[in-house]
Amino acid sequence: MVVGIVSSNGSYNGVYKVLNLIRRHILNSISKARNILIKPNFVSTRVELSATPVEAVEALLDFITPINSEARIVIGEGSTLGSFKNGLKNYRYLKLKDKFNIEFVDLNEDSYKYLKIYNSRLEKTIEIPVSKTVLDSDYRISICRAKTHDTVIVTLTVKNIVMGSVQSPYKSTVHQGYLAINMNIADLYRYMPTHLAIIDGYIGMEGNGPIFGDPVKWGVAIAGDNAIEVDSITASLMGFNVEDIGYLYFLWNKNVDLSRINIIGEDLNKFKRKFKPHTTYLKQLNWKKEYDQYRKSVY
Repeated sequence: MVVGIVSSNGSYNGVYKVLNLIRRHILNSISKARNILIKPNFVSTRVELSATPVEAVEALLDFITPINSEARIVIGEGSTLGSFKNGLKNYRYLKLKDKFNIEFVDLNEDSYKYLKIYNSRLEKTIEIPVSKTVLDSDYRISICRAKTHDTVIVTLTVKNIVMGSVQSPYKSTVHQGYLAINMNIADLYRYMPTHLAIIDGYIGMEGNGPIFGDPVKWGVAIAGDNAIEVDSITASLMGFNVEDIGYLYFLWNKNVDLSRINIIGEDLNKFKRKFKPHTTYLKQLNWKKEYDQYRKSVY
């Protein structure tokens, strides 16, 4: 496993450069894939800063299509605010159809499978519909901006694929309290682990993300074959303690150790920046107190 990091002077430039950096580590798995899902982020189909820039996805397609011209490639998203169709139009994604042999799939309208999640009492009793396109793909790619979040501190590649796969109007059902949502994201991710995780950090978002935050010209691109590692490095560079991000803490099996990550590329220190957190940041940390109470009640 590897995480690559490079400087970026644009969404296309950064993504293409970081993918070439890790090329030999992902070449074999991409070439063997038959059903490739590209999952961008359209949390809102009207606020462009909240979405994955089309240039980043174009760079990704320019990279993977010469490697594997036979796979079915789907760009899929289940938007939270607005329709996927409007997102494709507003963010200029439709032009990709003219250049590449791809399909667009609205994950909110997709066939689905029911998965169980935790309720507010941490009982796994709620059933929600999850896109089969996501679950059935044999090569999943999550590509998004680095953004702060109003419930789980940061939203990066793990949360992008999980919440996009949950069909509307059940996305809000995952939010069962600060502890439960972190446990739910971690638990759902295990059904849909990504094979390639990409952060377009040319311009990120800080403050009141994931929609109404402020732009941060960061100038970095990060990618790797393990989304947990990619998100952990990204969150750390944003100035956050990974152990404070509940879903990453659980996906690390409660033993976060960034020193175990194989990092290649440029010096991490040049990209360290303190992102302003959401105004509810301190409340979001309550998942830790809730978890301590839960452990005492269980054990």
